[in-house]
Amino acid sequence: MKTFYAVLANSLAAALTNTFVWFAVTFWVYLETKSVLATSVMAGVYLATVAISGFFLGSIVDRYRKKTSMMLSASVTLALYMLALIIYISTPEAVFKNDSSINLWLFITLCLFGAITGNIRTIALSTVVTILIEEDKRDKANGMVGTANGVSFLIASIFSGLVIGYLGVLWMMALAVGLSVLVILHLLTISIPEREVVQSEPHTQRVDIRGTIAAVGMVPGLFGLIFFNTFNNFLGGVFMSLMDAYGLSLVSVQAWGILWGVLSLGFIVGGLVVAKRGLGKMPLKTLFISNILMWVICMVFPIQSSIILLGIGMFVYLCLIPVVEATEQTILQKVIPPERQGRVFGFAQSIEQAASPITAFMIGPIAKFVFIPFMTTGAGVRLIGSWFGTGTARGLALLFVVTGIVGLVVTLIAMQSAAYRKLSLVYKKPAPDFDPSDVPVREEAR
Repeated sequence: MKTFYAVLANSLAAALTNTFVWFAVTFWVYLETKSVLATSVMAGVYLATVAISGFFLGSIVDRYRKKTSMMLSASVTLALYMLALIIYISTPEAVFKNDSSINLWLFITLCLFGAITGNIRTIALSTVVTILIEEDKRDKANGMVGTANGVSFLIASIFSGLVIGYLGVLWMMALAVGLSVLVILHLLTISIPEREVVQSEPHTQRVDIRGTIAAVGMVPGLFGLIFFNTFNNFLGGVFMSLMDAYGLSLVSVQAWGILWGVLSLGFIVGGLVVAKRGLGKMPLKTLFISNILMWVICMVFPIQSSIILLGIGMFVYLCLIPVVEATEQTILQKVIPPERQGRVFGFAQSIEQAASPITAFMIGPIAKFVFIPFMTTGAGVRLIGSWFGTGTARGLALLFVVTGIVGLVVTLIAMQSAAYRKLSLVYKKPAPDFDPSDVPVREEAR
């Protein structure tokens, strides 16, 4: 466990650095350009890049030793941040106030890819859990990973704004470069016991999407799990897109910022609970119960315009996210052989993350042209307005309720599906009875 704790601490420092940089750059771009378009493009490009890059980064993790993959991630990130720092120093400050400036977007792009490259570590860390932790303790280790992610998000959320406000971009980038150097130096002191390079087959020299799909397809019900989580992310994009607008209709921007700082503790609490108690003997059942609770929360907190209801509901919701993530990781770590886990984790990341930006682009027009008119001047005012309330905020609230209902129905249907029963049976079997290493490689998958 000592090695795992060292790797986890190193990954926490790297994740904190990358999250800090991207949050800070987003704040700075808006303050400099006053362009909502610029920040929305940044968000869309970031999410899309995360979704696409999983295929490529997963192949890197399988091709090299885990420590080598992490060192490659840290080194490339450091190089990109140094280039971004040079661009910033050598460019007149007035240039960055123009949202069409080539140097501005070059700076943004370098920071973006510096942060995205850090996702190699995210995928590698999940495979390191398989290597270092015994099977019956992996759920708790995955809970620790969730806690670390929550800590990095919380600290980055707070300090990115403070650093930009009081020190500026120059010091922000200097801190990022310094932290990246420390991450590399600390990683050099860690030894991850791997007997050999885990994967040396010819198909790992390229992005092996067909082989990865074959590997996932050989595990009964695994595609169902991935697409179930994808659908949940699709619905979750509703909250990512509209939660700020709804929250700011209830409280001031200052109070909303403070509230989210407190609410983000939910990530840490949820991860700590999993680290302490595990996921039980049937992680898949835990996954579905967690999703049922999440969708019920989404149906309840918007019932009335109340910041208390919103705060309690979202705190519990955020507590459940590490549970859901740890469950998927724990299942994949058992049913997928180690030499293919990097690609499968990357595949799952790409498929699941692709849903949120799609929703983000779709949900705005749906809210504006359907739900808001329905609760301001439409039939909703007459039908439910007397107890539900009317106006723009109640239109958003109704959309949240409908999303919760859809999510709950889909979850209950999924629990009765053949895919759920098959994957549950596969997970219950001990390793000798289910050998996922029989999965054909790319050449055989044709």
